[in-house]
Amino acid sequence: MTLEELRDKAFYQNTIDVWIMLCNEKGINSYDTDKYTKFISYLNSKGLKMQKFPLCIKESGGTFDRGMDKARFLDALSKIYSEDASAYTIKLSPDNISTLRKFFQ
Repeated sequence: MTLEELRDKAFYQNTIDVWIMLCNEKGINSYDTDKYTKFISYLNSKGLKMQKFPLCIKESGGTFDRGMDKARFLDALSKIYSEDASAYTIKLSPDNISTLRKFFQ
């Protein structure tokens, strides 16, 4: 699934799902908490509007076939005490999608 397909499901998405889709697009392992925290730091540095999003670990796996990996990833993030390890909602506008993809360039 691409970020555009994810946007078709809902215009606002949480950064965990966005991270997973972006990594899938790029063929990169999404289960890297260090890269995720750098991703959130990057989004903040670019001034993207994000709102903190309370994401329940036990209820997070339903949408993706990698549900167990996602739950493990969220559990690992919950042990990191940093705002960059949190989940946020983000608007998947064309400009934001372009900025998201530039993280791996």
